[in-house]
Amino acid sequence: MWTFLPILKSTIWGGDSIAPFKGIKTDKTAIGESWEISGVEGDESVVAAGPDKDMTLTALIDKYGEKLLGKKNFQRFGNRFPLLVKIIDAAQDLSVQVHPDDYMARRLGQANGKTEMWYVLKAKKDARLALGFTRAIGREEFRPLVESGEIENVLRFVPVRKGEAYFIPGRTVHAIGKGMMVAEIQQTSDVTYRLYDYRRKGPDGKERQLHIDLAEEASDLGFTDGRAQEYRPVADIPVCLASSPYFTTNVMHLDMEVMRDYREYDTFVILIATEGKAVVECGEEKVELSAGHSILIPASAMGVTISPDKRFSCLETYIK
Repeated sequence: MWTFLPILKSTIWGGDSIAPFKGIKTDKTAIGESWEISGVEGDESVVAAGPDKDMTLTALIDKYGEKLLGKKNFQRFGNRFPLLVKIIDAAQDLSVQVHPDDYMARRLGQANGKTEMWYVLKAKKDARLALGFTRAIGREEFRPLVESGEIENVLRFVPVRKGEAYFIPGRTVHAIGKGMMVAEIQQTSDVTYRLYDYRRKGPDGKERQLHIDLAEEASDLGFTDGRAQEYRPVADIPVCLASSPYFTTNVMHLDMEVMRDYREYDTFVILIATEGKAVVECGEEKVELSAGHSILIPASAMGVTISPDKRFSCLETYIK
């Protein structure tokens, strides 16, 4: 099992909640993102402790291969880790954006598209997100709506609450709103097409760059219902939040020791702690996992025991 050093990123819309949530100290300000587990080139996670300390995630895969990823995942992805896990803190609205699906991304020479999901960690009373449109939009409408700012009037804004989950396939226009912090799980990709940014100016005093042509090509302009994923929390049992070819994510709320056996899935597993703390044990290894931190469990793990300290909640994600 491995833990990693967080990659903290200051952003124009970032807040001050990530470091306290993770229980860490940093001189960085306006932290919008903490990349928890990343194989993105130039932003690769580095092992925080243990015999593999200071190794990059790619180097780990080179060393352990299918024992880490699982046989089919290793055949499919090679040494490119297929998921990116982040914590996002929005003190201001993020831009309205869209990501390509696999088909468009590969046509443009990228490895894959970007399907993602959000799990709401914190939300102020008036927090909301944008997810798709309230009505279908004609292609001829897209650019005039964006350029005039009227795009805001057709976006589907959804009020959010702590504990909700949202699944965002590639091609879905979306935006995280101010006053919320989310855990994000996504395909490994850093490709984002920004189509509207409230005429906000960057540090250089100029309006931030938009990618309207690519966004128009990438966007699904149909109606979107924008609802959260339907699920009912059950104590001490994993409950599915999202299941797709790209990842499966469960949520667990634990107040007693739980044994998890992932061998039949033939996949690595990531645990993302969202509340409290627990000891995660696999064989002779023991790791304390607390809110805001993540752990990577190899596909070769024979069984994992999660022992909460009082109440503990986490997300469990993998690729079957």
